[in-house]
This record gives sequence, structure tokens and C-alpha cells, in this order.
Amino acid sequence: MANKTIIEGLDGLRAVVGQQLGASEWKELTYEDIVRFAEATGDSQWIHVDRERCKRESPFGVPIAHGYFSVSRIAGLFFETVDIRGFALVLNYGLNKVRFPTPLKLGARYRLSLKLAELKDVPKGVEALLLATIEIEGESKPACAAEVLYRYLLA
Repeated sequence: MANKTIIEGLDGLRAVVGQQLGASEWKELTYEDIVRFAEATGDSQWIHVDRERCKRESPFGVPIAHGYFSVSRIAGLFFETVDIRGFALVLNYGLNKVRFPTPLKLGARYRLSLKLAELKDVPKGVEALLLATIEIEGESKPACAAEVLYRYLLA
């Protein structure tokens, strides 16, 4: 298990601005992951779910995850990567920018890497701009690179 970064309160958060916060454990992309996501979103395009057609026609040779699968993994893997304590509420406030530089292929291993880029004051707390990257083991480019915003609100 990777070491989870623990950040204590507002002072702790301010102290790590500009720093890497760590990375999650490696996960393997399974066919079941892809199919569950396709069913949940209604996006069953063949490049994601048809193994035989992918072997014949896809430049990747295997099914690939939806781009939005990659971005959706940020939220779940976030809490595996960091534990930010001392706030009454944490809100996912949105995304500024999202890119999918490399397809995440069936069987690939991926993880989330986080960097706290900036922190700004908002009413009752702070807004954190995090650089979230879904890295693919053995690939030079990530499956997803996103600027995510979280709001950390005090009691």
C-alpha cells in the first residue's frame, strides 16, 4: 500500500502548496470496469466494449477505457492518496481543464498522481487547485491530465 499523505488543517494545506502530494496504488483496468462504466453512462461504443472488433479494427488491438472513466477515477483515488483533515466539509467544485493524451487500454495499470498547484481564500474556507494525473505504467503520457478544484470549508 502506498503511503497516504496526511495534511492537518488549513496551515498544513498552506504548507504544501506547489508540492506533489503523492500517488495512489496501481490499479489494473479490467474489462468489467469498462463494461460497468459503459452501462452507467449509456456509452457502449464498440472501441470500449467489443473485444473481437477491437482485435480486428482498432489501432489499439484491445478495448480502451472511456476518457470520462479516467477523469472519474480522480475522485475515488483522491481519498486513497491524501487525507486532508480539520475541515467541516470538502466539496468537489469542478474542473478547469481536462485532456486525455493517451488511451487507457484493457489490462494496463494506472494510478493517480496529485500536486497542489494553488490555494485561494473563499468564504468560510479555501479553494484548492490540484493537478491530477492518471498515469499509465510504462507510458510517457498520461491517460488523463486535469485541473481539479476542491473547496475545503471550516466549521
